[in-house]
Formats: sequence, structure tokens, C-alpha cells
Amino acid sequence: MNTPPINLSKIRKAKARAEKKARGDENATKFGQSKVDKARDKARNAKARRDLDGHKREP
Repeated sequence: MNTPPINLSKIRKAKARAEKKARGDENATKFGQSKVDKARDKARNAKARRDLDGHKREP
């Protein structure tokens, strides 16, 4: 039985993509921020900006 020819470059590229995705997922868990953390930081920054603007004096 003959099997159809295999395109090795496609297999090599697919393997590289999978490894890159795995590395990216690993880095995301190691260094990334969760959605809750991002929302908390955004709220803190907004409050700090509002407080600072509230202390400004008009000439």
C-alpha cells in the first residue's frame, strides 16, 4: 500500500507553531495579569487621576 506523499515543511511549521503557542501560554501564566487585576489597576489609576484633578487650583 502506498501512502500519499507528506509535505515535511508543513509538518515542521505546524510543530514550530505548536511549540511557540505552548511557550506563549507558559509565559502568559508566568508573567501575565488576569482580567480582574487589569480592571483593578485601571480603576485605581482613574481614581488617582480624579483625585489629582480635584486638587488642582484654577488661576
